Amino acid sequence: MEKAKRRKSEAILILITLIWGGTFVVIKGALDDASPLFFVGIRFTIAALILTPFILARFRGFTKPVIRAGVILGAIMFLGFSSQTLGLQYTTASKSGFITGLAVVFTPLLQMAIEKRMPRPGNLIGVVLVVIGLYLLTSPAGASFNIGDGLTLACAFFFALYIVYIDVFSKKFSIIHLVYLQICTVAVLSFTFAAGFENILFTLSGNLIFALAYTAILATVINTYLQTEYQRFTTPTRAAIIFTLEPVFAAFLAFVVLHEILGLQGVIGGAVIISGLIVSELSDVLDKWGLKLWYGQEQL
Repeated sequence: MEKAKRRKSEAILILITLIWGGTFVVIKGALDDASPLFFVGIRFTIAALILTPFILARFRGFTKPVIRAGVILGAIMFLGFSSQTLGLQYTTASKSGFITGLAVVFTPLLQMAIEKRMPRPGNLIGVVLVVIGLYLLTSPAGASFNIGDGLTLACAFFFALYIVYIDVFSKKFSIIHLVYLQICTVAVLSFTFAAGFENILFTLSGNLIFALAYTAILATVINTYLQTEYQRFTTPTRAAIIFTLEPVFAAFLAFVVLHEILGLQGVIGGAVIISGLIVSELSDVLDKWGLKLWYGQEQL
């Protein structure tokens, strides 16, 4: 792997993570002008329309198995985005960013249940650290654990479930077809549930237009392309560590734009969560160190 190419790809991955971190602040402001599920529906409809010209030439690739897989992924993605967006009505953008990061820790646990892969010791250590960090971040001394935090925690679980099923389906089906079907499924489900359970609010404003453009174009279409194109030039572990910067960016942008303050205990909790995420993603390295220490002691 060429160092220059790897450095370029990792710089782009940092840019992707910064864009993801910015969605928490952008969506938080947009919810003053649009109801959550309706907003998600419009966001993904715009993304689907942008991708449609690129999928027309590959229309014959929509077989029954790929449609089934795409709809399943889209349904899980919908649960993730809708619970995250609903949660942002009741919690802060910075807390939402940190709690959403728990998806990285939930992932190995779901892999064990779905793909029958046992989590590494480093993953378990990461889970413990994240639980401690979550308590510090949302404890009564700082800010109580509210319904918004609970919805965001559910969002983290669904995103982790999504990551596992992406691992299952992406090995069998065309990526472009899966991506398009997911986006369309999220759009349809969002509008359906908005019509059935939501008092639809949509007041066109500058903030809302910016939020839709940001989330649909940058966070959905462009980020998906960039991640698919450039992540292959670095290792999965290095990419995962870069992605753990998302809640850090979210908290920083929430402080700068929305003037949200976590407080000392919240900052410590966020730091512990980040350390847990990093430990979880470095589990391979930790295991190797553990084996070296173990065999080294046996040789003494």
